[in-house]
Amino acid sequence: MRPQDLVEQLRELNQGLVEPWVLAGARIEKTFVFADFKAAMAFMQRVAEHAEALDHHPEWRNVYARVEVGLTTHSTGGLSALDFALAAKMEDEYRLSPAQP
Repeated sequence: MRPQDLVEQLRELNQGLVEPWVLAGARIEKTFVFADFKAAMAFMQRVAEHAEALDHHPEWRNVYARVEVGLTTHSTGGLSALDFALAAKMEDEYRLSPAQP
């Protein structure tokens, strides 16, 4: 992805978000915070369905009510449209999540 395209995609993704995605090398990263473990796990399960449909899987980690996410496209050695598509799906699911802190 060209640098100017990356900047535009990140700007569009972060539009209106209180907690933005950040660029970290060849990845975009974000931590989602929930009210409890059960809500975090439900979010991960819903996102897993989108990841399967896109055939693009996140690097993520759960610690109790937090889900730390890193997205990159290993086959291209950096970011691609798939990363931004999955990030947008994550944002959709987060907005629909009950029991946010």
